[in-house]
Amino acid sequence: MYLTQTVHQAVQQTPATPMTVHGDRVRTAAESADRVARLAGAFRSLGVNPGDRIGALAMNSDRYHEYLLATPWAGAVVLPLNVRWSPAEIVHALRESATGVLLVDDTFAPLVPSLRAELDDLATVIFCGDGDPPQGMIGYERLIEDGMPAEDARRGGDDLFGIFYTGGTTGHPKGVMLTHRNLAASALGSLATGQFLTPRGRLLHAAPMFHLADIAAWTAGMIVGSTHVIIPAFTPAGALEAIQRHRVTDTLWVPTMIQLAIDHPDVLSYDLSSVEHLVYGASPISEAVLERARVVFSRAGFVQAYGMTELSPIATLLLPADHDDPALRRAAGRAAPHSEVRVVDAHGAEVPRGTVGEIVVRGDHVTPGYWRREEETAAALRGGWMHTGDGGYMDERGYVFVVDRIKDMIVSGGENVYSAEVENALAKHPAVAACAVIGVPDERWGERVHAVVVLRPGLAATEEELREFCRDRIAAYKLPRSVAFAGELPLSGAGKILKRELRRRYWSGGARQVS
Repeated sequence: MYLTQTVHQAVQQTPATPMTVHGDRVRTAAESADRVARLAGAFRSLGVNPGDRIGALAMNSDRYHEYLLATPWAGAVVLPLNVRWSPAEIVHALRESATGVLLVDDTFAPLVPSLRAELDDLATVIFCGDGDPPQGMIGYERLIEDGMPAEDARRGGDDLFGIFYTGGTTGHPKGVMLTHRNLAASALGSLATGQFLTPRGRLLHAAPMFHLADIAAWTAGMIVGSTHVIIPAFTPAGALEAIQRHRVTDTLWVPTMIQLAIDHPDVLSYDLSSVEHLVYGASPISEAVLERARVVFSRAGFVQAYGMTELSPIATLLLPADHDDPALRRAAGRAAPHSEVRVVDAHGAEVPRGTVGEIVVRGDHVTPGYWRREEETAAALRGGWMHTGDGGYMDERGYVFVVDRIKDMIVSGGENVYSAEVENALAKHPAVAACAVIGVPDERWGERVHAVVVLRPGLAATEEELREFCRDRIAAYKLPRSVAFAGELPLSGAGKILKRELRRRYWSGGARQVS
């Protein structure tokens, strides 16, 4: 399968149906297809050859949608860049990938001079924002206006669709290569459940479009003929307003976004009854937040997707009916139709059900490897299985429970403590808005369990109060031995808590600089 196939089908079957909605700008399938073909033609006129990388550093927009289609249409490879990266991280990705063409919008145009000073290969910068392009950049709309429509290269199968640099939560970003087959397998397998997206529905893009979680939803949406409702970035009011205004049926959020939305003081004044599927993932969700969210989005089926960029990105799914079983609310679901999942020991042997080990995955959705990193590719893809680095167990029915990142496991006094379990207990306290648990050095215990807590506005709690609250919920050795209060937690562009940033002050100069 080639992903641009979905455009040809939309033009053939529903040419007048809106394909994108961005603000007051609505484009039909026919209009979008013409613009994609013209942009692809412009890319070729700029010297883009098959397999070349085209980068994008921009907020969500209908033009980002067109970029994701026009790049493979031209035979090239997408390189979406994290909008929360530092200039040094952006330079690293562009340099390592030898990207020669970059799209930027109004937000990131000021960075271009400094990027060009560092990058000899960056020959062309296209301004995809509104208004006139800054000096030295080519205007996106002018390219489309002047461009001759190109024939679709119809790259597919094992051709590279994109290079997706990991979000930086684990240290130096690596470029994950994903093919058309990878993304199609993940999307088709998820859709095969019948409970992932609404056919010909309205899909809200509020999560960042550079991130593979949203691109996975976008891919599935293209397959089922969704109208893509796009907002520049998530804000609680903006997302809730978009759902109400456009009668959104489907959306993919991370738990941080869900919590911010349900905490919005006016959330109950919005009509959210159109939402049929709310897919969430990328980080754990507390049971307290999940319960409140199910009340707010009362007609939505909640679907948890567990996976990682290297898995395009879905490995398991926890479907709406599973959420009705209290015993499964901490599960990550069962293997999706396209995915094979096991839990193994350090030697790669499958462990008994209920035993914690490393979660490994195989299938057509698994990355062929990391861009120009053969050793790291070989280490991750041992024996044909993608080693996720996540610790978890599988029950007798095949449900996977993720207990923590293996490297995030806290070893305190010889006992293994999984931070997610402690975080779930803390999150149930009514004064806790958000929390993160890490291991910090301790002379007596080796490591101690340390919690960083953000309190809800107007509410208070002490360290001892939180510890006592958790005592009835988790074993004594898992209790936070120290608590720090913060105004906010550091987040990646995908909404993941950057535990590396929290650890840095405690492990400076030490060996455990992980996230």
